[in-house]
Formats: sequence, structure tokens, C-alpha cells
Amino acid sequence: MTFTERPVLVFWETTKACPLSCVHCRASAILGPVPGELTTEEGLRVIDQVGSMGTPPPVLVFTGGDPLTRADLPELISYAKGAGVPFAVSPAVSQNLTDGYLARLRDAGTSSISISLDGARPETHDSIRGVAGTYERTLERIRAAKDIGVSVQINTAIMKANIRELPEMLPLVKGLGVKIWELFFLVQVGRGSGVLDLTPEEYESACNFAYDASRRGLVVRCVEAPFIRRVVNSRRSADDYWQDETYLAMRGGLGGAGDALAPTTLGPRGTLDGDGIVFVGHDGTIYPGGLLPVPLGNVRKDDLATVYRTDPLLKKIRDRKFSGPCGSCSYSEVCGGSRARAYAHSGDPLGSDPACLFVRA
Repeated sequence: MTFTERPVLVFWETTKACPLSCVHCRASAILGPVPGELTTEEGLRVIDQVGSMGTPPPVLVFTGGDPLTRADLPELISYAKGAGVPFAVSPAVSQNLTDGYLARLRDAGTSSISISLDGARPETHDSIRGVAGTYERTLERIRAAKDIGVSVQINTAIMKANIRELPEMLPLVKGLGVKIWELFFLVQVGRGSGVLDLTPEEYESACNFAYDASRRGLVVRCVEAPFIRRVVNSRRSADDYWQDETYLAMRGGLGGAGDALAPTTLGPRGTLDGDGIVFVGHDGTIYPGGLLPVPLGNVRKDDLATVYRTDPLLKKIRDRKFSGPCGSCSYSEVCGGSRARAYAHSGDPLGSDPACLFVRA
């Protein structure tokens, strides 16, 4: 599977405004919008550009900040629906996400939203999201969306504060009737620069847990952890290859999640920033991904498809022209390392991902 002609996902940071104050926020979101955000007319042109990238067109993800702070969001998603551009919405769980707004999203054509849940306990989630009461409201909003026919994907950012709670979260996610659980592995950008990162051993443990979870009736996806595919291969060859204490404790907490009977839902190859993914910032700046702040152009003057297909950096990423261990690794084609984490660590988007055990070795 290659993504040379078009990405599978285009993320549009519709705004930096957000009522929450998450400790790891990529966007360092603030309460109100900042000058220079794309206008409604410019947003419609972004949708047109996504729709013209090929068949099938990429999925356009309306994200932020909190996209619900934009008064024109229903108009934008209605336009995407009419243009045949598949889309998803990633709202913050705040006072904006009312029953009425959920119904507006559904009526405008939204079939799926993604909601963040970062802990199995209120104190964990609320401390990460920065607003007391967000945990209980998150569970209630997930149920409310599903009750009106809007499917929900749960996103969880993994960091020091919550890694040990992942086994408790698995039955919680399943109990909510959610079918897709997306695990975001921390990259220290934005406010996340001050968050305690995981060690390579903890990353390996989290990936082994993700493999276990993916065999228990859920579609599991890992973001900024492409080495998960090396882990999947290792588990298939020797299921007990990883015996780190953190992982063994996490595996021991899986008793309430059911028997591991199904094949893994983790795919043999995924995307990287710039390889299947591209990101449009609030002001139209084009980046390889939301966590990789290397500007490539701007949709106000550049064609998104042309930038994606021809930018020299993106072509090097897709061709796996990396330096260091990532450049010589036998898993470079199916993995490639997190380009965002490599950049955050060394300033080189073609460098090696320090979260991978193979890099440290």
C-alpha cells in the first residue's frame, strides 16, 4: 500500500480556540480564535481541494482546538457531504457539545465523531484535560452521540500519567459500545513539551498492550507509534518475547476484557506524517502532520494535492530516506519511525525515532 498520489487523511485545524486546557495539547489551544484563521469561503476551497485529490478522496478530519467553536462548522460539513468528501469531526467535550449540537452535526451529515478519553478514573482524565467534571461529561456525551445514531471513536493520549490505566480502560471502552480505539503516543510539542514522556521500554510495553487489546473485539489504531508493526511481527513469531515489568503488570490487568480469541486488528502497514497524512493549519499552512511543524506551503496560494505529491521532504519520507538507525532498519518500509518525534528530539524530520528500542540499541 502506497500513498504517493494522495493521503488517506487530511486534518484541518479549523481553529485554535478551545474551552479545555489539556496538558499535552499540540496546538497550545486558547479560549478564543487567533487572527488569520481561514474564512468560511477559504474553508470551502479546502474541501474542494481535498475532493479533487483523487478517487476515493481522502477523509477530511475537522479538528482544532475545538471545531465546535466555529459558527460555520455545520455549513462546512454540509458542503463536504454534498461534495462527496468523506469527513469526521473531532470535538472537545465542553459546554459546546450539547444534545442540540450533536443533532445538528448528525443532520448536517456527520456519521462519526472522535472523542478523547485519557483515563479510566475521573481524576486522571480531568487532570489531563484541565477541567474538572470532564470525565463524567465525556462518558455521557459518548452515550448521547450513540443514542442518536452517531458512531464514536475514542482517542487516548498515552503518557506517564495514564499508561498503567490502559488495562482498566479496555473494558470501559468496550462497555460504551465503541468499536475503534485510537492510541496517541505522546510527542513533546506544544504544551506536551512539559509532559513526562515514556521510556523506550514503556513504549514497547504500551505497544504490546495495544496488540493484546486489538485481539479483544476492538479495532485498535496507534498514532505516532509506527514501530507497533515491528511489535506485531515479533508477537507473531514469539508471543512472550517482551517480559518487561510494566507490560507484565498491564497484561495481568486484562482479566476483565475477555479472552484473546480474535486475530489482531492492527494492520501490516500504516501511515506516517507526509505518507498518507497531511495537515492544514488554522491559517492555511500545510504541514506533514499536526505534530510535525515544518511548513510546506499554504492552501491560500498553493494546491494541496501538488504540495503533497511534489514536496521534497514528503518524497523523502515516502522513499524512507532517513538517517541513523531508522534509515538502515529492516522495518523501515512498514514502520519508518515517528517523523514528528524524530523532529521534536533532534530538529531533523528525517532523523531516527528515539522511542524505538531498535534506535537506542
